[in-house]
Amino acid sequence: MTMAEPTTLVLTPTPYDDPVAVGLIEAVQQVYVARYGGRDATPVEPAEFAPPRGLFLVGRLGGEPIACGGWRIVEPGLAELKRMYVASGFRGRGLSRVLLAALEDSARQVGITRIRLETGHRQPEAIRLYETSGYTVIEKFGVYRHDPGSTCFGKSLV
Repeated sequence: MTMAEPTTLVLTPTPYDDPVAVGLIEAVQQVYVARYGGRDATPVEPAEFAPPRGLFLVGRLGGEPIACGGWRIVEPGLAELKRMYVASGFRGRGLSRVLLAALEDSARQVGITRIRLETGHRQPEAIRLYETSGYTVIEKFGVYRHDPGSTCFGKSLV
């Protein structure tokens, strides 16, 4: 008899600088290196993802950390998504949608009414996730606002 593969993504609030989170963040940075030739240059401070200013979640399947993502408040009522990631062997199962919904719900619970993010043209699966989750293209912001390959998305949480 073989054990069934775990299908429930267990999401746990985790400090951004926790070793497990750091490992997942490094994995997503390596995706950026492979696709864009370098790491994400957006400044990030771990404290920005600590409640009440933000939240960082680690997702586990069968106890194995395989996903992460977080949000940070950038101004009253507005949060920014960062470091959305699902390990390559676990993609295509809808786990990113579960993670995204949990991040949106947690932001909504603390009074965030709008959420935004930036992504790039070499991440078509991310673009599809956001477009099919109610996000629309917004004015570019951040480090890559002048990069023709970047796209910014936003969504109302009300």
